[in-house]
Amino acid sequence: MAHNSLLEKLESLRLKFEEVEQQITDPEIIADQKRFVQLNKEYKELQHIVEAYHTYKNILDNITSTKEMLAEENDAEMREMAKDELDELQDRVPELEEDIKLLLIPKDPQDSKNAILEIRAGTGGDEASLFAGELYRMYVKYCEHRNWRISMTSSTEGTQGGYKEIIANVTGDGVYGVLKYESGVHRVQRVPQTETQGRVHTSAATVAVLPEAEEFDIELNMSDVRKDTYCSSGPGGQSVNTTYSAIRLTHTPTGIVVTCQDEKSQLKNLDKAMKELRSRLYSLEYEKHLNEISSQRKTMVSTGDRSAKIRTYNYPQGRVTDHRINLTLYNLPAILDGDLNEIINKLIVEENAERLKASDL
Repeated sequence: MAHNSLLEKLESLRLKFEEVEQQITDPEIIADQKRFVQLNKEYKELQHIVEAYHTYKNILDNITSTKEMLAEENDAEMREMAKDELDELQDRVPELEEDIKLLLIPKDPQDSKNAILEIRAGTGGDEASLFAGELYRMYVKYCEHRNWRISMTSSTEGTQGGYKEIIANVTGDGVYGVLKYESGVHRVQRVPQTETQGRVHTSAATVAVLPEAEEFDIELNMSDVRKDTYCSSGPGGQSVNTTYSAIRLTHTPTGIVVTCQDEKSQLKNLDKAMKELRSRLYSLEYEKHLNEISSQRKTMVSTGDRSAKIRTYNYPQGRVTDHRINLTLYNLPAILDGDLNEIINKLIVEENAERLKASDL
C-alpha cells in the first residue's frame, strides 16, 4: 500500500477517534450503558491505531526533512550523518507499515472478552479423565503466567482421578482472543499406569472455549429460565453437603442446562451460573460465525468444528505437535506446566497472515 493511501486511511481513523473521544464524555451517552460500553471498546481499539499513526507520520516527515537537508548540505561529515539517519528511518518504515496493516484488520469483537473453559474426557476411559485433569492443570498454570484468574464452576471427577468434565471461568485482559486457539480435540499417547505390557495407548479430551457474554450482549427472559437448588457435593467442609447452595438453571426454549456448586453462597453460584447461561446462548449465534470462517482459516478450524483433532501430546518422545500449523516441539514437560506461549504465538501469527492475505491492505 502506498504511503499516501495508508496515511489517508489513518487520518480518517484519527478523526473517528476524536469523534468517539467526544462522545464518551457526553452525559446522554454515559447514561446509556450499552452504548457507553461499546464506545469505550471502540476508543481503546482506535487509540492503538492513532498512536501508531503518529509514529508513522513522524518518521515519514523526518525522512522528508532529512532528504531536504542532504540536498542542501555541503559539509561532508554532516552529509554522512544525515545519510545514516535516513537509512535508519527508511529501514523502520516497512516493519511499521506491516504492524499498522495488522491493526487495521477488523478484529473479532469477542477477542477482548473473558472466557468459559470446558474440558471433557473423550475416548480412553480412566486414562482420558486423568489427561483431562492434566490439561486443566496446564491451563491453570498458563493463566498464572498471564496473571489471569481461573475459577472452577463445576466438575465431575473420574473414578481413578482427573475429571470426566470440568468447567471454569477465566477472567483477564483479552482472554478469549488467546484461549480460543485451544478449542478442539487434544490427544495423549503414553503408557497408562494400568498397562502391564508397556503398550502405548491413545486417549483424548475435548476442549471448548466460549466467549463470556456480557449482560448487554444478550437479552435473557427470566420467565424462560427454571431455577433449582440442591446440596453441593465434593470437598469444601460440612456446609457443602448440608446447605442448598448449588444452582441448576434450565433454559426452557433451548434445553440448555447449567449448574454451579463452586461457591458456598447460593447468590454467588447463581451469578456464575447466569454468566455461563448467557454465554451458552450467545455462543449458539457465535457458532454460526465460526463455521463460516473455519473453512477459510486453518488456525480457526478447531473453534468452527470442535471435533477437530488439533494437538497430540506424545510422552515416549517428549513431543507436542499442533496439527493445524504442523508445529512440533520437544518440550512436553514445560508445555504441560503451562508454557503455551510459543504454540499460541505461532497460531496468532499464522492467523494474522491469513487475515492480512484476505484483506485489501
